[in-house]
Amino acid sequence: MSSRRRFGGRLVLAGTASVVALVVTGCGGGGNGGDEVASAVGDKTGDKASASGSSELADYVEAQRKWVKCLRGEGLDAPDPDAKGMVDLGDRTKWKRDPKALKAQEKCAELNVPVPESLEKAQQPELTKEEIRTNQRYAKCMQEHGAPDFPDTGADGRILEITWDSTSAGAKRATRVCGPIIGIPTDAPSPQG
Repeated sequence: MSSRRRFGGRLVLAGTASVVALVVTGCGGGGNGGDEVASAVGDKTGDKASASGSSELADYVEAQRKWVKCLRGEGLDAPDPDAKGMVDLGDRTKWKRDPKALKAQEKCAELNVPVPESLEKAQQPELTKEEIRTNQRYAKCMQEHGAPDFPDTGADGRILEITWDSTSAGAKRATRVCGPIIGIPTDAPSPQG
């Protein structure tokens, strides 16, 4: 599953199994073709939890770099991840309508790893009542229109991050029917295999 979040009309993606939600801070230029990313690990050593968190973050940033490289290999202009692995993909309509973007997302999906729980919780603002109702309506719609294994929402109103079959004909039909609830246009093209 993946998280989808809107920030000022921009789609910010953070890898989870379906869609994605990330924030932007940007990276410094590194000189070797844009492959350098701001360091996620500081110079000071801390306790084991801190070191473990730093390692988790560093692994996530590296995975995001591989995902971005794949997107670029498919011809998309995707920026480097920031120091927390966030990738600002800009205008969300491109990622929902452009067949090239949809195909690249599908092709690179296996490289799009979930945001580490510690990082995701630190980044997620509390949902409004309207956002919670929207997520609940979307989950129910998906389940009723062909994706019975689509996850429910949790106590916080977010759609639970569990694996579901997003490739079945029923799931694709449900996505077309229910997409407008979360802002996916009804005329958005489906990715072609």
